[in-house]
Amino acid sequence: MLTAVEQGFSFAFRAMASPCELRIDTDEVDLAARLGQMVEAEAGRIERKYSRYLSDSLLSRINGSGGRTVEVDEETADLLDYAASCHALSEGRFDITSGVLRRVWRFDGSDRLPSREDVRAVLPLVGWKKVGWRRPHLTLPPGMEIDFGGLGKEYAVDSSLIKVQAATNAPALVNFGGDLRVSGPRADGRRWTVAIESVDSAGAAEALLEISHGALTTSGDARRFLLKDGVRYSHILDPRSGWPVKDPPRSVTVAAPTCLEAGLISTLAMLQGRAAERFLRREGVQAWWMR
Repeated sequence: MLTAVEQGFSFAFRAMASPCELRIDTDEVDLAARLGQMVEAEAGRIERKYSRYLSDSLLSRINGSGGRTVEVDEETADLLDYAASCHALSEGRFDITSGVLRRVWRFDGSDRLPSREDVRAVLPLVGWKKVGWRRPHLTLPPGMEIDFGGLGKEYAVDSSLIKVQAATNAPALVNFGGDLRVSGPRADGRRWTVAIESVDSAGAAEALLEISHGALTTSGDARRFLLKDGVRYSHILDPRSGWPVKDPPRSVTVAAPTCLEAGLISTLAMLQGRAAERFLRREGVQAWWMR
């Protein structure tokens, strides 16, 4: 849906289970509509290709390969190479094979924790090092899966903004569910103003940030958690143990040149648990967190 806003237009739609938006500083309504439709199409293309919920997606076909070697295209190979680098840099904390843990974990705000036996039963299906990956050939052991949920939305933001920049010089902001990237300052030279959502009140803003270049992403557990005997269990799982990371921040927001970079750092910070702040300071990035 295209609507007029300050200095231009907003094109809003829904994809990847998130509200999505293109903001564009232009007075050309036809240009705004065309670019909005292009961003929506790109988000839809990536979702159809990499969604684990669609039975005919490329990802579902890879996950259903039953141990057979699959040859993947260049785009998928680039994502797998990136995921492999993330796994190495994080010492195994970032692992795209850990999605199978959702079979035993349901972060619905209840007090229903899986048993240790249930978690141990799934762990043999987790571990990037068990995957055969030699570009462009991928071999998943039977029963294992890959899941791009930890980087797919960020990749879609970056890809969409690149397409917008190739089509116009008008200042633009692409925002998919709070993960966003801008092309540069606004038309009048000001920075874009964005809100960080409260961890306690859905839809409420905790703080306002200004951004003129690059990307912002937020990782947190405001809506996905378990609460038992006064202990809050975050949905951030350590793939090495199969259990939630202990005492992570409620929310981490990171600024970086691209959404993929910002998303990786915010996720790695959450995976550090109570050491998240120390990790962020050591990395020397611009970051904001809430506990």
